[in-house]
Amino acid sequence: MTDVHRTIETVWRIESARLIAGLARIVRDVGIAEDLAQGALVAALEQWPQTGIPDNPGAWLMATAKHHAIDLIRRNVRLEQKYETLGRELEIEQELREENFQDNLDQDMDDDLLRLIFVACHPVLSQDARVALTLRLLGGLTTDEIARAFLVSEPTIAQRIVRAKRTLAEARVPFEAPRGAERVSRVSSVLEVIYLVFNEGYTATAGEDWMRPALCEDALRLGRMLAELVPNEAEVHGLAALLEIQASRIRARVNSRGEPIPLLEQNRARWDQLLIQRGLTALARAEKLGAPLGAYTLQAAIAACHARARTPEETDWARIVALYDALAQLTPSPIVELNRAVAVAMAYGAQEGLELVDELLDEPSLKNYHLLPAVRGDLLAKLGRSDEARAEFERAASLTQNQRERALLLERAAAQKGT
Repeated sequence: MTDVHRTIETVWRIESARLIAGLARIVRDVGIAEDLAQGALVAALEQWPQTGIPDNPGAWLMATAKHHAIDLIRRNVRLEQKYETLGRELEIEQELREENFQDNLDQDMDDDLLRLIFVACHPVLSQDARVALTLRLLGGLTTDEIARAFLVSEPTIAQRIVRAKRTLAEARVPFEAPRGAERVSRVSSVLEVIYLVFNEGYTATAGEDWMRPALCEDALRLGRMLAELVPNEAEVHGLAALLEIQASRIRARVNSRGEPIPLLEQNRARWDQLLIQRGLTALARAEKLGAPLGAYTLQAAIAACHARARTPEETDWARIVALYDALAQLTPSPIVELNRAVAVAMAYGAQEGLELVDELLDEPSLKNYHLLPAVRGDLLAKLGRSDEARAEFERAASLTQNQRERALLLERAAAQKGT
């Protein structure tokens, strides 16, 4: 790949989301907007190697795509839409001629980008479709890249994206940011998508790798983008804080062979202090907004307890227990209770933690959740009940679909034979 083509690829990753967002406002269809953006990319690939990279490549791509949009409208216009369409053409051409084009473009694109985020994460779409469409339109990932990230076939991802676009068109989802009561639920949907993308990168559910850092980076970028676009939503900053702090540990979470390193065994000197500071700043911003702490902000506060501790022994486990208490009241779930049990064990002893874990053994939703026997095995090992601990680690290994995690659990099971 030539240097120009590498530059074009980088520009596309940076500008594609804003480009598609701006075009979607004009044509009112994310599918057509993406096609127009791709057309501008093709034009850049054809022209820039001969003419050089423009001073403002984003503006060049947008201007090219808008001209294509005008051509498309002219070709496809129906008689009854003629006057409306001609008016739209004149508005676009007027914008292209304005002297302060770039200033207007930046402001419009921020608004358009927010609208695109809400459309891509619309509740009318399934969770899988929301994730795929968000990574495609906002992350700038190719269909192949998304498929490889989630260990799904490329045709499956392509089908999800096509169906998502068709669903949005058939449901006549407006290209606008929601207001009032609807805004709360729609923001929640957006946050959920970003959170899911990050988690799949942070701890892969399947495959040979323990982590997929590229997915974490995409989610982190989306989280930062949303925090800039929606500055007055506490949970937006709460999620941004959580992702920044969690991402700070990425370099310390695996050894040179790619094998997982548990949190309390990590070399904290390898934690990224810049990301930690960004996370703590975002957490302070979320708390300053004065709203009751939401689920993401509470999780960020828990992550902050680890980030502030210079050694595992300095961790404020009592505060972590209190934060899990608040999280359990806000969003009760067996997984939150399992995490709370771990914190209780660290704060008040393995036996107290084990009693809480045992209360979850009959929970249907945790029947095949590998971390339940993994946690139980760890607590049993601390209590010297080696045979029981080994059986739990082996069961956890049989349930996980991640090969790195399976190897770690089997190693821990084997270690119990000599104790």
